[in-house]
This record gives sequence, C-alpha cells and structure tokens, in this order.
Amino acid sequence: MVAQSSLIVRNVGIFDIRSFTLRRTDILIRDRAIFRMEPDIDADADDTINGAGCIAIPGLINAHTHAHNNLTKSLADNWTLEDLRSWGLALFLNRTPEDQYLSAAIGAIEMLKTGCTAAYDQFVAVPTHTDEGVAAVVQAYRDVGMRVVLAPAVSDIVFYRAVPGLLEILPSDIRSEVERLRPSSAQALIRTTRTAIERWHGASEGRIRVSTAPVIPGECTEELMQGCLALVREFGVGLHTHVAETKIQDMAAERRWGHSIIAHLDETGVLGPHFVGGHCVWIDNEDIRRLADRGAMVAHNPASNLKLGSGIAPVREMLDANLILGIGSDGSMASDNQNIFEAMRIGALSSKVRFPHRPERWVGAQDVLRMATIDGAKVLGLGEEIGILEPGRRADLVLMQSDSPFLQPLHNAANALVYAETGTDVRTVIVDGRVVVRDGRITTVDESAIRSRAAEAAARLWRETASHRDLPRRIEPFLRSACAVCAAKTHRIDRYG
Repeated sequence: MVAQSSLIVRNVGIFDIRSFTLRRTDILIRDRAIFRMEPDIDADADDTINGAGCIAIPGLINAHTHAHNNLTKSLADNWTLEDLRSWGLALFLNRTPEDQYLSAAIGAIEMLKTGCTAAYDQFVAVPTHTDEGVAAVVQAYRDVGMRVVLAPAVSDIVFYRAVPGLLEILPSDIRSEVERLRPSSAQALIRTTRTAIERWHGASEGRIRVSTAPVIPGECTEELMQGCLALVREFGVGLHTHVAETKIQDMAAERRWGHSIIAHLDETGVLGPHFVGGHCVWIDNEDIRRLADRGAMVAHNPASNLKLGSGIAPVREMLDANLILGIGSDGSMASDNQNIFEAMRIGALSSKVRFPHRPERWVGAQDVLRMATIDGAKVLGLGEEIGILEPGRRADLVLMQSDSPFLQPLHNAANALVYAETGTDVRTVIVDGRVVVRDGRITTVDESAIRSRAAEAAARLWRETASHRDLPRRIEPFLRSACAVCAAKTHRIDRYG
C-alpha cells in the first residue's frame, strides 16, 4: 500500500477531540502524516478533497475485536460467553487460509466504512494457528488498507476444564470425549507467536503490528503465560488477554489460584504498561488499583457484555483510578457488528443504570469519545501516532457528512457523534495518508467480490462442521447448569443488572 505523497482536504470542520469543539480549516497531508492544519492553505497537492459540509474526526479505534468471528456474524442469540466458547470449538474448526483471509477482510471493510481506521484484533484458529493462516489475516488487512495490531490468540487448557464443576456433572461418555481433546503445547504456541512477531511486526510501514494474546488466563498454563511475557520483554510488543469477562471466569480463578485473576497476574509479573485486559467486568476496587498501579490498560466491550449477559463493567471506577480505557466492538458473533459508533452509544448508555439519579457518576459522550480515539490509540501502543488530528500525527481521519438526519440540528458535536450517529454518514476515510473510502465506497478492494466469496465460505464451513457440532450440543445443558450454579453463588462483587 503506497500513500499519496500529498493530499489536501479543503474547508472541513475539524472536531477537536481535546476540547470537543468544531473549527473550519484545511488539512495538508504529506508523506503519510498531517503536515499543516490551518484555513486557506496555499499549497498544491497530488489529490484534493472538498470537505465543505463535512466534519473531520480522528479515525476511530477498535480496542478489541476477533477477525475469525466475521464468518459467523449474527449466528447466535441468547448465548452466554460460555455457550459461545463451547460452540466455537466446532464453528471455527479447520478453516483454510482463504477462509481466514475472507473473515478478516469483511470485518476490516465494515470497520472502515463505519469510520474505524485501526483495531486490536485477537483472532483465533482451531485447532491451532498456522504460519499460513496468520499470513492470510495480515494480507487481508494489508489489502483492505486498515491499521491493525494482530494478536494470535492461544491457549493450552481445553475450555471445558476451566468451568467450575462441569466435568463432575458430565455423563461418562461425554466426559470421555472431553478428556480426549488435546490442545497444542505451550512450546508450540509460543513458537507460532514468535514467528508472527519476527515476520510481521512493523510490516507495511508500521501499519501492521503484532502482539501476544494468551486468550484467557484460566485457559492457559503458567508456562504459556510466562512464555508470552518473555516475548513481550524480548520484542517490546503488547499482551492482550480476556480478564474476568464473566462471573464464571472470576470464580474459576478463585478456585485455581485462591484469589482474583488480576491479583494472580500481578503476582506473576504479567501486569505492566504492555498489558491490555479485555472486558474486566468482574473486578473489584483492589483489582482496579492493581491495574492502575502497574500502568495496565483495559479494552471495554459494552455491547457484548450486555448481549452475552456477562454484566456491566465498573467503567466509572476505572476512569476515577486514571486507568486508560479503549472501547471495542468485540467479535461479530458476540455483538453482531464492528461499528464503534454503536459501541460508544451503548458504552455511554449502559453505565447510567449503575448510579440511579447520580448523573455526576455517569459515563458520558466525551468519556467514550476519548476511549475511541486518544485512549484507544494508547491501548494499541500507538498513542504518539494516531487518535488526534494535529500536525506530526499519522494521517488517519474520517470525513462525516454533517447535513444528515443524524447530525442535524448540530447543537453539540460530541453528543451527536455518540448518541445519534450510526456510521451512515461516513463519506471519506484516510489511513496513513491514503484514501481507502471515497464517497462511501471502498477504494482498495472489490468489496462485492469479497462479500460473495465470504458468503460461499460461510455456507461451506457450516456444512463441514455439522458433525463436530454434536459435542457442544450434547454438552450444552450440563454447561448451562454448571454456569448457573456459579452465577447463583454469593460473590464479593455483583456486575449483573
């Protein structure tokens, strides 16, 4: 992907993410970066965009998604996270590199067309990652033209073993099948992650980064967690894992380690400025203090937390502790789309029921806009490069049509972008100085052809996984029973509605 050497956006309304105000200006882009921002710039450029009638915002940042989910989009309703994890063992099985490419590509297209220019993608492969599969996901983001931190998710403990009380209530025939399931070894998973880092970290002029991703601490041995941490220290990359997303995960941690997940990660040296905890729903004030003290960050996923019935995260308490929070869509099988405008709206709305008639404690539009821009950039390890429109930053920006049913009358730009905008008004998207969406259309790939191929792949995979879906179908009533027992137990915190 080669950026235009120069590009100028004329007469556009810049949304200042620090002051949350609008001002009219021109934007001159040179060599992938914002060079000047001032009215009536006297300069020529290779390409000129008329920004009249548009609002320019920083490219939104998706702090937590899963590329592999896009071929199973909207498949499920009334599933818990544990249901999803169980069915995923079959639904994501034996995908080809082409399948992985298409799943990542349609997700990247959806994000760009709704104003998201960068993502932290913790993608899964079953039974395990391959070098060819990782390369295919990298190529998808390269072709579509999106910035990404790729985190190949790994685990070496079978999910069913991480659910308290499940194995004890399984009939002997089902338990025997579960006991025959064998994950990859920690050593093999660490080798795969190392190869991905060595091959792809910093590729495409820095638009492709790679991170480690032990998927859930409760599904990882200490050998795997410490192996990922060693890669973090060796290569200076990040570590992104799901933390206390559900009450079941937190109770499993207490059963395994005698204390919370955060306390265990702290004691074993995993927490630090490199660390991103996905979800962090079932954490208490002491956990929050530990995260803040170590400079760790959180990826908040309000839509999937609600759809999967996981709970409402203590966002106000985390913000009060000065934790850096990004906001994520999560995967499209958990929350059905990759639209960060929707994630912001749900993130602001869901917080308000936690503090009845105490609006000063609510999370508002300005809070979630920071999560989707300035602080989301920090979560991706790109806090000095993106998230704000100012000279010297990478040229990742979005032009929104301001004369629309969603944004007019425009009394307050921040409120309108969070509570009213749906992503429909995205007209132009620029990533690293290159126009990747123009007049609402992807410029980099044949979107129609990719969608057609993705639909064919999804239909084929549904047929091919039919026999493998028998085990999760038989386990489902026992899994739900074990989880219901956990959920009913008295606990030190309550994050249910």
